[in-house]
Amino acid sequence: MAIKDIGFIEGCLPEELKKVIPLKGAMTNEVYQLNWPTRNGDQLRKVLIRVYGEGVDLFFNRDDEIRTFECMSKHGQGPRLLGRFPDGRLEEFIHARTLSAADLRDPEISAIIAAKMREFHNLDMPGSRNVVLWDRMRNWLSEAKTLCSIKDKKDFGLDTLEEEINMLEKKLSEDYQDIGFCHNDLQYGNIMMDEETRSITIIDYEYASYNPVAYDLANHFCEMVANYHSDVPHFLDYKKYPDLEERQRFVRLYLSSAGYDPSDAEVVQLVNKVEQYTLANHLFWGLWGIISGYVNKIEFDYMEYARQRFQQYWLRKPALLGSSGVSG
Repeated sequence: MAIKDIGFIEGCLPEELKKVIPLKGAMTNEVYQLNWPTRNGDQLRKVLIRVYGEGVDLFFNRDDEIRTFECMSKHGQGPRLLGRFPDGRLEEFIHARTLSAADLRDPEISAIIAAKMREFHNLDMPGSRNVVLWDRMRNWLSEAKTLCSIKDKKDFGLDTLEEEINMLEKKLSEDYQDIGFCHNDLQYGNIMMDEETRSITIIDYEYASYNPVAYDLANHFCEMVANYHSDVPHFLDYKKYPDLEERQRFVRLYLSSAGYDPSDAEVVQLVNKVEQYTLANHLFWGLWGIISGYVNKIEFDYMEYARQRFQQYWLRKPALLGSSGVSG
């Protein structure tokens, strides 16, 4: 949907005042900056317009997302909701820069992100505190099977994935898990930083829910291999996955951000659990990619993205789960 098709926006302002700037990098929504001068004409007022992508309501409940958005705003964690229209919403424009792919590897910025993630996970949010991950994956698997051609269903091995999801849930839930309010999509485009204060704002809560915090950390590490602003935005370069030292550093900063001094054993334990949860993350976004390839018209090779996530799952599974996690 193009911005000119939104009657709500068209009726807000006189034509001569409107200035709409498309913002790049969104993978499921269309995002625009709307500028217009204030009455004295010496300043610009800015808002962000988010036009929901086609088919994305398959992935989450929009009303739940709006409730999360409003609650996050009350916690001072993100932009204010300014208005809604049938196919999208208006948000407060945050005067900060969106991070780049390279920023995630900057030690100083990474330390700020680690502390912010811990703060985010400790938020007291409304709704069920049950883990959402596994049932959401099963629902997406069912949807993917419904949408897929026979060839795609076979190529992606969809008929075997329910067994994989069940195995992962059982295997990864054996030990005590720290459950927190997780973002579940902490890629660089969803992190903004004020250059003066160096403060971080996390945005876009479509997939946010209670989940094991190890899963959210795993998702963040997996996102370090992506650059959605490159000439091949679907390509994932796993040579850029953070090495053991980087992962240990991030986890130690995450655990110690609230003034707690974690032991080496605690850091190692969480790092290992996070690595196992990368497997769930590959399946999660692999299924997302398959469904998106059928329902979303944004220019992004969703199917190739999904293939890379599934390929990584099968490649890493033996090493991360051992013989007990390998199907016969």
